[in-house]
Amino acid sequence: MALETLPLPDADVALDPAWMAPAEAGALLQALLTQVPWGVHRVRLFGREHESPRLSCWIGDPDAHYRYSGTRHAPHPWPAALLPVRERLARELGVPFNSVLANRYRDGRDCMGWHRDDERDLGPAPVIASVSLGATRRFVLRHVDRADERVALELASGSLLVMGEGSQRHYRHALPRTARPVGERVNLTFRWVKAAGS
Repeated sequence: MALETLPLPDADVALDPAWMAPAEAGALLQALLTQVPWGVHRVRLFGREHESPRLSCWIGDPDAHYRYSGTRHAPHPWPAALLPVRERLARELGVPFNSVLANRYRDGRDCMGWHRDDERDLGPAPVIASVSLGATRRFVLRHVDRADERVALELASGSLLVMGEGSQRHYRHALPRTARPVGERVNLTFRWVKAAGS
């Protein structure tokens, strides 16, 4: 693993642009396109519900329920293709991930708006390991208090972005729409969430 710390004040964020070999990343992408039960989640914005502009699936251990945007999500079982990835991340980062949010961006119109992963279920200082597969997309982080402090990353297939201490407290992040033609992309954000009832 060759994680390089990014120069972001108030946050521990690191990137390995080639964490997974191209052939391995391509094979994992194809497996997940067929193994994951993709669906459209409804999200609440400014008091109204909307369909999210991407496909997604919440995956995890049986007790890894997750609440966001006013909805409680029960986890789908781990696909076989994801288990080695989970084990490698836990070993290399020292974090016992019990869940992953899989997002599927079908083309450049699919996106993720500005947000923070700061739900109570994630704890006060979550570590989120983000693995990108497929088409390269632009990912942006922006400081919540100082908008001029921002960084844009081109996340290629097989890259690993680790957002640690301070990243969710001090930064919002987004995956903007793009008008240029891009292929399909799957992003996996591995997390640890509090077990249901704890």
